[in-house]
Amino acid sequence: MARSPSYICQSCGAVYSRWQGKCDACGGWNTLAQEAVAAPVAGAVRGGARGKGRVFALEGLKGDSREAPRVASGIAELDRVTGGGFVPGSVILIGGDPGIGKSTLLTQACAALARRGRRVAYISGEEAVAQVRLRAERLGLTDAPVELAAETNVEDIVATLGAGAPPQLAVIDSIQTMWSSAVEAAPGTVTQVRGSAQALIRFAKTTGTTVILVGHVTKDGQIAGPRVVEHMVDAVVSFEGDSGHHFRILRAVKNRFGPTDEIGVFEMTGHGLSEVANPSALFLAGRDLSAPGTAVFAGMEGTRPLLVEIQALVAPSSLGTPRRAVVGWDPSRLSMVLAVLEARGGLKLGQHDVYLNVAGGLRINEPAADLAAAAALISSLAGAPLSPETVYFGEIGLSGAIRPVAQAPARLKEAGKLGFSRAVVPAALKDAPDASPLALQSLGHIADLVAAIAARRPQTPRERRSLSADR
Repeated sequence: MARSPSYICQSCGAVYSRWQGKCDACGGWNTLAQEAVAAPVAGAVRGGARGKGRVFALEGLKGDSREAPRVASGIAELDRVTGGGFVPGSVILIGGDPGIGKSTLLTQACAALARRGRRVAYISGEEAVAQVRLRAERLGLTDAPVELAAETNVEDIVATLGAGAPPQLAVIDSIQTMWSSAVEAAPGTVTQVRGSAQALIRFAKTTGTTVILVGHVTKDGQIAGPRVVEHMVDAVVSFEGDSGHHFRILRAVKNRFGPTDEIGVFEMTGHGLSEVANPSALFLAGRDLSAPGTAVFAGMEGTRPLLVEIQALVAPSSLGTPRRAVVGWDPSRLSMVLAVLEARGGLKLGQHDVYLNVAGGLRINEPAADLAAAAALISSLAGAPLSPETVYFGEIGLSGAIRPVAQAPARLKEAGKLGFSRAVVPAALKDAPDASPLALQSLGHIADLVAAIAARRPQTPRERRSLSADR
């Protein structure tokens, strides 16, 4: 087959006929590299208008629609994220920062499956077999019959795994180190990553082996390599965490066989990753109950209610343009809440620096956190500590109205289990239980929240002297 030189973006996989400094697809600079790609076969009919192909049967919507079988990994948090376990023949791409614990998690999952009599293979392209054994020794997993190998050639890997009975699970660590002799490109390039992934996906579909591909991430947290690999696999899982915290979060970004809004929470210990049965208690541990600017948000991650602390600091600024910094929340959402507090709540925040942080390193995506963030901001500005036994949830509209959110009973039930006694909720909440475990305070407008928190503000000496004079 003839080969024609092309320039391929190493960030997104876009193909160009000549070199240019900037990739028009992803906006990256100096990311184009020359690679040889296959040219069209001479005489081929374009679009298949006159070509002869295999005729296949078409089926209707009605028919057998049984749920895909599952193979439980033995790690409950991992099974929660994958939708109940591994589906035979599926391909999962897992990404995360270096040293976050991807190899540790997969080693534990392999050992758990192997101990239950499943054939499991772990192929490392970055470490030698001795290094993988040292990790297993630290984790106390040396008794598990996991098959190890250090190899990077995809054809050799497929031939080895296909010899005899194929394994139920195969881990490839990592896909960026794999190369195929059928692809004329250097290992790690976009063409090699795409070709290697295609070969491994074909092996998984034909043999029924569940294949897990480990992927590197870029500086902005995206999985390195062409985005087409994410479209080829059945599930994309992100392993998140902060080096300053001891817990890790497993989150499904894409899942053809399960939900994409579930998370699994793990704690990094000296003996590996341990599952966290009650993440809310972990995220709320060590909070300052008397400090202003902290509010507890009753959120939802998939079907799991999760309580986290939102911290805010509003301080006078000497800069012409005050700073707005946020960690763990959408910066655009913070800007909107600040604008509503100024326009509808009567607060003056234009000359103040604003810092917002979700404690514990968790990232919140749902708009139900608006009310808790607003409460923390008002509390910090007024210097009025909020009640440590109160949780908040609700969406704030541009008109200042506090809108109801879904799954309120689950949020209130989780808060009651952790010892909270009050909840500030939207006034129009419809699905609140009749016998709520918490005392509910309903608010319909952001001005009501401002007034309620301002009433808790401690009086200054001047205000106390003025009140005494009036009496």
